Amino acid sequence: MTAIENGIALHGGFIPYGGTFLVFSDYARNAVRLGSLMHQRVIHVYTHDSIGLGEDGPTHQPIEHLASLRAMPHLSLWRPCDAAETAVAWIAAVERKDGPTALVLTRQNLPQQPRTDAQKAAIARGGYVLIESDGAPEAIVMATGSEIGIAADAVRALNSRGRRLRLVSLPSFDAFEAQDAAYRESVLPARVTRRLAVEAAASQSWWKYVGSAGRVLGIDRFGASGKGADLFAHFGFTPDNVIQEIERL
Repeated sequence: MTAIENGIALHGGFIPYGGTFLVFSDYARNAVRLGSLMHQRVIHVYTHDSIGLGEDGPTHQPIEHLASLRAMPHLSLWRPCDAAETAVAWIAAVERKDGPTALVLTRQNLPQQPRTDAQKAAIARGGYVLIESDGAPEAIVMATGSEIGIAADAVRALNSRGRRLRLVSLPSFDAFEAQDAAYRESVLPARVTRRLAVEAAASQSWWKYVGSAGRVLGIDRFGASGKGADLFAHFGFTPDNVIQEIERL
């Protein structure tokens, strides 16, 4: 399928896209790599992006795949958290002419996050402040995809108790890293060293953002079979556990 998409892109006349579970990007990897190497305008739509897919179990639950695809040169990857971020990601994929794009989507229903017009405009920059603290932030929480809603509940709960926490949504690392240094510093100021990343996948991608003083709530083992909600609780992806992780900082 992915090889055919590359061929259609090379021929011209269409913007090809194809869809499968994220875990099956492994089977397509050589074609994804060749499309990236050739800078072809292809859109890979990957769904069922985490342990949230549930009873299919660890064979179908991607763990290392986000880190692996993020490491591929010329491949742009987006993991949106709701309809607004998905729409922006799709526009970015269609408008991109110098390489393929991977849209990594969840199976679960996700809550729509409230945003100002400025926040909506900032989505296209790959990373932006979704929830701001009351005053200078004492810690920064970062997340993507289905974990944004979980992190948002935790951040709002702690901020209501007097904490000063900033929540940053990072749907696209490569788009964020293409921004100028001043913008990146405005989102992730270097002076704030207490940082927590929350993503239901391998932690490897996140250490460059959280630093040695930070923490990553990720999954560095294979998944398990069970209902998606039960697995999120089992692996610690709940607002209560995120609150505990923040307080450990």
